[in-house]
Amino acid sequence: MPDDGAARRDIWVTTVGAGAPAVAIHCALAKHEALLPLAEALEGRTTFFDMPGHGRSGNWDGRTEYQSLITATAAGLCDGPTHLIGHSFGATAALRLAVERPDLVNRLTLVEPVYFAAAKGSDAHHAHAKAFRPFVGAMLSGDESHAAEVFNNLWGDVVWQNLSLRRQTYLTDRIHLIVAGASAIEEDAQEITSSARLGALNIPVTLIRGALSHPVIAAIHAVLHARIPRSTDHVVDGAGHMVPMTHVDAVAAIIRVADQETG
Repeated sequence: MPDDGAARRDIWVTTVGAGAPAVAIHCALAKHEALLPLAEALEGRTTFFDMPGHGRSGNWDGRTEYQSLITATAAGLCDGPTHLIGHSFGATAALRLAVERPDLVNRLTLVEPVYFAAAKGSDAHHAHAKAFRPFVGAMLSGDESHAAEVFNNLWGDVVWQNLSLRRQTYLTDRIHLIVAGASAIEEDAQEITSSARLGALNIPVTLIRGALSHPVIAAIHAVLHARIPRSTDHVVDGAGHMVPMTHVDAVAAIIRVADQETG
């Protein structure tokens, strides 16, 4: 179980377990607790943090580029070469850290990294952009509650009307953070997903996605898998985007097999 946590630059941090070090980065609009069951199933020493504006961490300052902030936070938690485990937006930060600071990362587990820029030009990306237009329209009109509903129904595992009022409020209060991180994953100005930068990765990379996820996820994985030399791509049957929470045992089993193969 987690310890009491610690405040670091207004970022809430906690570590569970013992053994080889790992850092886990949750998806946007979640909290570090979302990945706790997975860490407990893996039985290693995993450090978590709540992203700015999430969970017990302080608010985002509204100025610092959001993905850069998450990446720098994760870098500060690496205890030498570290296994990074990331989900969704958290996985994009994990990948960026591995590309920019290879000295800190000895292995990557990326669960549905939403680096949409990698899939640009594909039919799947076109469909993603079309489906996302109602979210953009709601944000532009200032209707954050509707924007949160649209986003949740696209990417969540429980439809909006079945969420508790507390959960709906949590999502609505943080929906602006989706916009904060959008440029990094839609435009990729740092060219993290370029053939040159991904081709230079010399670590094992495990990609995991749900069979029922948006087609754009499969398109992203196909590009990353083709460009990362030591990567494997795994599909969990019956799972969607929230696969590390809804199919903990299956995801943990994939990671354990990768442990044996790379150990």
